[in-house]
Formats: sequence, structure tokens, C-alpha cells
Amino acid sequence: MSTKHKNQNKMKTQRQVLNAIHRLIEFIARLIYMFIAFLKGPAESQPPIKDLILLHSATTLAFKIRNRQLMSEEIVQSYIDRIREIQPVLNCMVEDRFEDALKEAKMCDEFLKSQNAPSPQILAEKKPFFGVPFTTKDCIGVANMKQTAGLTVRKNIVSKYDAEVIRLMRDAGAIPLATTNVSELAMWWETSNCLYGTTKNPYNTRHIVGGSSGGEGCIQAAAGSPLGIGSDIGGSIRIPSYFNGIFGHKPSTGIVSNDGQYPSAQSEDQKRLLAIGPMCRYAQDLSPILKILADKNADILHLNEKVDISKLKFYYMEDDGGQLLTSPVELEIKEAMRKVIRYLEKAYKVKVTKLNIRKLKKSTALWMANMSCKDEKDFTYELSNRNGHINLWWEFLKWTMFMSNHTLIALLTATFERFAVKHGSDQHTKLIQESRELYREFQDILGEDGVFLFPTHPTAAPLHHEPLVKAFNFSYTAIINVLGLPATACPLGLNKQGLPIGIQIVGGLHQDRLTIAVAEELERGFGGWVPPVIVA
Repeated sequence: MSTKHKNQNKMKTQRQVLNAIHRLIEFIARLIYMFIAFLKGPAESQPPIKDLILLHSATTLAFKIRNRQLMSEEIVQSYIDRIREIQPVLNCMVEDRFEDALKEAKMCDEFLKSQNAPSPQILAEKKPFFGVPFTTKDCIGVANMKQTAGLTVRKNIVSKYDAEVIRLMRDAGAIPLATTNVSELAMWWETSNCLYGTTKNPYNTRHIVGGSSGGEGCIQAAAGSPLGIGSDIGGSIRIPSYFNGIFGHKPSTGIVSNDGQYPSAQSEDQKRLLAIGPMCRYAQDLSPILKILADKNADILHLNEKVDISKLKFYYMEDDGGQLLTSPVELEIKEAMRKVIRYLEKAYKVKVTKLNIRKLKKSTALWMANMSCKDEKDFTYELSNRNGHINLWWEFLKWTMFMSNHTLIALLTATFERFAVKHGSDQHTKLIQESRELYREFQDILGEDGVFLFPTHPTAAPLHHEPLVKAFNFSYTAIINVLGLPATACPLGLNKQGLPIGIQIVGGLHQDRLTIAVAEELERGFGGWVPPVIVA
């Protein structure tokens, strides 16, 4: 055997040993977290939905408002009442503007009663979400509301203006209702911070809601808002959407403005990763919301064009091929993927082709290379609110004495970053080049009529704090950010533990309408969002 083959076998053995050790750590940690959860008592139950207004899609609410079948004030009050019910249990909201929202809703109703009121058709065209309330994550600026990004030092910082996406939603007639909780500086996939605490999963409060748009995913799933706006730099829309059983869409790179989000991207590579998009319970709402958020770029996406599912080319992978230190994809998720494939093949007579894209094994490394910053603007700089750098070791000492204003995971992230690939190094240059090669490979496969089915996450929502031993599981979504491709998180029901599962649907660049159309079809085939208990 040649030296090259010997080295390859040695590396393969080392990977297998590392993965085996990681599986063991995961198993032991799971038992510990289950025991801690048991000591804390049973999961809390959220109040059931009693108001059937809460079960309408956002587009249906808009239709009923402009046709005077429902009043905006009535709808806004229903959602205010719902948030007040769920907030003590789920802790998804951070700040409300209930009083102002009710005033704005009343103005909408009065306008519709006036002689100057346009026809429903004209209103649908000019202000498609007239009178409909919405929520957004705390990172996205809403004028005269706090914009903390979950960072304690920002607890008194108030946004002076609306982020561009909020302005566009207002122009479309929508009414901001509240902001929702995030992970500290939007850089972790469990929503918890030292300012507002931890958000809990509406299907089982022992489990996480994902991050960073976790509060938004939670409030949508619990019927506390008809639609929401999230942002996604490594899965921050799709992971919370997946864990909470709703729909979420990360648009193609560069389509939606990121103006008014904090923290903002620090480099051109980060700008390509970051995208703002819709989160909602009903797939039919995705395209109308995206059309508003995309503004002048909406024409690039051809969102009004009808999609013929039978003419699409379908591809899939059940996992990433065995990336180091990521959890194996759970069997129930793989089976859900297989059911989708069988459904598409039977309903549309299409052939769904299995792929083996080797570079997906390097997803984490590729994402981290694209996230790296020059000029020492690392995570310790971000944790200082971009005012110098925190003393990392001093903060660790303070944390052990319950005196730090930072979460443990934020400090660990800052520590890990110091050992990651350095911006401008040979390794960094190589990984960036591999990112571009992987993008070209995907574009060659997908083109303008291809769709790629891929797990959103290898497991259902973990227990609180469990992501600490599953840190790299976000790579399933992060690699799609590296590629800049559109991706829609699509729920596929609940697993045996009653937690949501699903997949992400990926398209070629600017083919957002394809992924949304497939999500709409799978909603029809598999039921979409599963609501909590309804009381008639």
C-alpha cells in the first residue's frame, strides 16, 4: 500500500474515532439534560387557541379587512390578547407597541369607512397587507423601539428609524406589533441571552426554539402573530422555523436589503451570507411577503410566474455525507424525506435523483471561512458593542461568579474563533475558492428548473442547553448561506415526541419562486403547520 493510501486510511480512522467520541459525549449529555429537565418538573402547557381569527393566514386577514369582513382593530386586539396569554409561558416577546398598533388599526378601519377609500382591488395592489399586524426579531430596527440584539450593553439603545424591510412592510399597510427574542448578538442557534432570558418551544417547553430568530419562530407557531420578519446568516430563519413547525424563507443573496439590522455584516463575504426574509404559518404568505421585502428586486425573482411542479428537476441528499462532529440525521427525518420523494414521484411523475456532493462534508469550515473578519473585528469586538474588545478571560471568571453580562456560549464562541482560520491566510483563501467551486457545482445541477431537498437540521429541537454538545449541527443550513441560494424551511408534521420536523427546499440563484411553490405543494400534501389544541 502506498504512503498516500496509508495516510488516507489513518485520517479516516481518526475521523471515525472522533465521531465515536462525539456520539458518546452527545449521549451522556442527553441523559444529563433529561435528568435536569425531570428535576424541573413537567413541561408547561401553553393556552389553547380560542379565537378563530388567529387561524387565518396573513393574506386571508388582509382580504377580509379590505372587504370589510373583519376590522383591523379586532384582529390586532386578538393578537395582543394571544401574546399576553403565551408570553408568561414561552417568553417569545421582548417589547410591544400594543397601544400604537391599536391606534394605527383604528385609523385603517376609519379610512375604509371614508369616501376616499379605494376599491378592494386597488387596495390589494397598493397595500396588500393593509391593517395586518406583524412582528419582527429584535435585531431588525423598528423606529422608537429598543434594538438590543440580546446584548446587555445595548439594553437602552432605541432605533431612530425603521429598517428598510420594516419601512416596506409599513408601506404595504402592515402594522408592527412587537419585537421578539434572539440569541446574544444573533450568533447561536438557541435563543437565550442575559437581557431577556430563554425562549421556550411551544410544543414542549423543555426544548429550544432555535436561533437567532427563535422568538419569532415561537410566536408564529403559538399563533401570536400572523406573519414575521427574520434574518439568516447561518440558518437563523430556517432553524427556528423548523424547530417550531412553521414556514421560513431565506431569499437569494442580495435580493432583500439588510439596512437597519444589528449587528450588520462586517465584510463582503458576510454580506453575501446575510439575508432577511419571511416567517409564517402558511406557505401561501411567503411569496406576497417576499415580494414586498424584495421591493425593486422582486422583478428578478419572477414571483408572479406560475410554477409547474411536474416540469421541475428534483434532487436530494438525506445527510451531508458524514461531516465531522455533526449529529447523524434522525431516522424520522430521513423517513419524512422519503415520504416527500414518494409523494412527488407519485403525484407528478417526476424522477427524484439522489446526489453525493462531497464538499458538503466541509460545510462548517466553508461557512467559518466566509464569516471570518479582518482588522481584528472579531466576536470580542462585537460583544463590546463595537467599542473596543471585551477581556475574554476576565468575562469567563465573572461568569463563574454569576457576574458576567454575557452567555457562556457567547464567550465560548469568541474563544473558538481565536483558533479558527484567519482571514487572508492560505487556508482561508483555499476555503473561499472551494466555496465558489461548490456554488458553481450547485448552479450547474440546479440551473433554472432544479430543486434540492436537504435536511434543515439533523435532529428535532434539542433540550435547553443541549446545543453546547451539538455545536456544529447548524452546518446543514449554514452551507446554503455560503452558496447564496434561496431556501425554504418546510414543516412535515411532528415526530413521535410531538416535536416538529421537516426539510429545506433549495433552488438555484434567484429561483425563489420554485422553492416556495414546492413548499406550498408539500403543505397541501402533508398538512403544514400543526396548531396547538383548539377550543371551539
